[in-house]
Amino acid sequence: MLLFKMSIALACLFPLILGTAANADEKPKFTDYCERLEQEIQGKKHGFLAGNVTYYVGGYHASWKLYEDETIGLTHPFHHDLRGRGAALVESGISGSENTGRGNDFMSWEFYKDTRVLYGSVIIDGKTYKNPKPTSMRWRPDKMICEYEVAGITLREEKFIGANDAAASIITASKPVTLQFSGQSFYTRNSVSSSATIRHDAKNKALVISEGGTMKARPDPDGPERVGPSIYTGMSTVMSSSRQFTESLVTKKDEEGIQHYTFSVPCDTAGTVVSWAMHDDEAPALQAATEIIKNHQSLLSAKTTEMNRQLNEETPYFRCPDDKFVDIYYYLWSLYLMYHIEVGRGWELEGHTQTAVNNFLGLHRYDAAFQIKVGAWTTDKRKFAYGNVLTWKHLTKNNRFREHPNGAREISDNKGTTWHSGAYGPETSEHVLGAWQIYQHTGDLDFLRDAYEDHFEKLFRKRLTGFAMNDFEVGDALESMARVLGKEDDVKHWEKLIRRDPEHIRLMFDQRWESNGVPNYFAAPPEKMLMTNAFWAMRSPYFPKEYAQAMVEDWALDREKGFYGKWFPLAMAKESAKAFATQDDNAFGYTPDTAYFTLDGMFRQGLVAEATELTLNHLSHYNYHDQWKIPVAPEAYERDLTLFGDQYSNFNAGKILLYLEGMGGLKVSLPDQKLTLRPALPKAWDWMEIRLPIKNQWTRIHYRHDGIQVKGNPIPWELFKQP
Repeated sequence: MLLFKMSIALACLFPLILGTAANADEKPKFTDYCERLEQEIQGKKHGFLAGNVTYYVGGYHASWKLYEDETIGLTHPFHHDLRGRGAALVESGISGSENTGRGNDFMSWEFYKDTRVLYGSVIIDGKTYKNPKPTSMRWRPDKMICEYEVAGITLREEKFIGANDAAASIITASKPVTLQFSGQSFYTRNSVSSSATIRHDAKNKALVISEGGTMKARPDPDGPERVGPSIYTGMSTVMSSSRQFTESLVTKKDEEGIQHYTFSVPCDTAGTVVSWAMHDDEAPALQAATEIIKNHQSLLSAKTTEMNRQLNEETPYFRCPDDKFVDIYYYLWSLYLMYHIEVGRGWELEGHTQTAVNNFLGLHRYDAAFQIKVGAWTTDKRKFAYGNVLTWKHLTKNNRFREHPNGAREISDNKGTTWHSGAYGPETSEHVLGAWQIYQHTGDLDFLRDAYEDHFEKLFRKRLTGFAMNDFEVGDALESMARVLGKEDDVKHWEKLIRRDPEHIRLMFDQRWESNGVPNYFAAPPEKMLMTNAFWAMRSPYFPKEYAQAMVEDWALDREKGFYGKWFPLAMAKESAKAFATQDDNAFGYTPDTAYFTLDGMFRQGLVAEATELTLNHLSHYNYHDQWKIPVAPEAYERDLTLFGDQYSNFNAGKILLYLEGMGGLKVSLPDQKLTLRPALPKAWDWMEIRLPIKNQWTRIHYRHDGIQVKGNPIPWELFKQP
């Protein structure tokens, strides 16, 4: 009855359509988002920059704990093209379809923290100030700006990664000084040997290292530790400078074979530029390192222009009265876009986003469940969306999966050019829903065919591996895919394989309701370890709405036994947290994925008042640091609210969907030529505005509590009618 009243209230809430205007492009005015997102991070976070296969970490924070300040130069640039999961290239010892290939490694995925590339010191009047820490370090999506005060002299540097995947630091000093840089060839705590060589290229003012060595690795789950080539064996590393350093260069090979180097260059108001690049071949690395020095201003300007273009043109426009939430929205988008990678070989033929830098890079099967759907809202979906689905096809097509006795097939958690992780799971069924959404946003049958043939139709042919009770919705999607692709035999196959008669569907939910004696709770396990994943099932359109209402009231909003901690949601109910308190349980007290799945389910069930209030509560606490006054994207918070894990985590990407599909209530179908709105304007806001690029034209949707205004709509639109 309450849900029925809420449906009526929703209809009454939007009795007036303020007006429409067709055929008028509502493209937003340009915003300098790189400038808007600039944030002071010195002492708070490490630096992070991204190119295509080049990344930069400035300083070293282990799970937000400061171990090493950033300093002048380029401390931790690294090359990562997904040829390996960690820092070694070892062949799997498993036979059959579960062979993990070459490059999987359960060790050393944070190998960048052991690198030493160009650590700068300042020499003034004969005195060396070793590796000064910044007085200010400002992060932007396009660059980092560091400032230093050394013996009364101000030094400033801009660090960035160019379109040629070289990293550079542009350094100026208010008075003439000498900069001294030191570093070494690639060697980590798990290295066994080094065979690196080094040479000085005086003509190009460069140092050229031919990397080589061996390293400990564990390529197979529960397998033995073995030794194999380091990930950079055979690659060339080049460091270059805008100023000559021949006379000051000192190199030394130590007893382990590591090549060490030190050189000095002058610096003044005219500036000095140092660079770094890596490639399989020496010539391209040398060219990239010298080109970024020669054209540093134009390449930096181009990087800023491109990042601003992406944030202005590739993402839906969002505004609301509280700028904090706007900043969070674009900060999360900036990470999603920065993590985009295009390798173009092996099992990495398609570009896709990734998840983390302080953890193994690459796209993760579980994370893709929401990252695929985020990509569906970009403008250039062929570039920023398709690959999030299609990259997984290589595992299925090449029979790299685990097949269970019941016929269920599962692919790995992570993959690269020639390897996969060997950690299997069922979340790929959620990829089907994301792929169907991309098709709805594009009408691209070629994409849909690519995703279906030799992938979905093969992976789920014998049995569907469901995720959070999505079986029935996935069955509908597979049937729809087969139908629009003209595969009528497959339509009949999915109809038979995935039972979806109303009585059976209802029984599957009824059987799990209040299981194991937990009142008003769905699918409680026998050991009473109550997690938010019970709420995830609400995302199914078949979930009984009376159950959703009862569970939200009794568990989501409850601050004593339920999931409402210091903010919403705790990953584990307070009632269960008393009994389950391992190190991992405490470390992952609040996580971004659980928040997305939980809140998404509430929105889908039409619990608008609860969903909007809890969404703003979560975003303002999880993704905004009140003391620092900046957006953040942590991998997790511990139960005591200590920041935990990666500091620039695309694990937060699902929150973008809470803006667009949750509060915006947006649903687009180009095949049906329809834009559907189920608005959920928070009570705390007087208005909200979203602009979408649909069919090469921007559509403006302005939400107010007395109605909605849609302008520039290229397809018909309607308000969602709550069932």
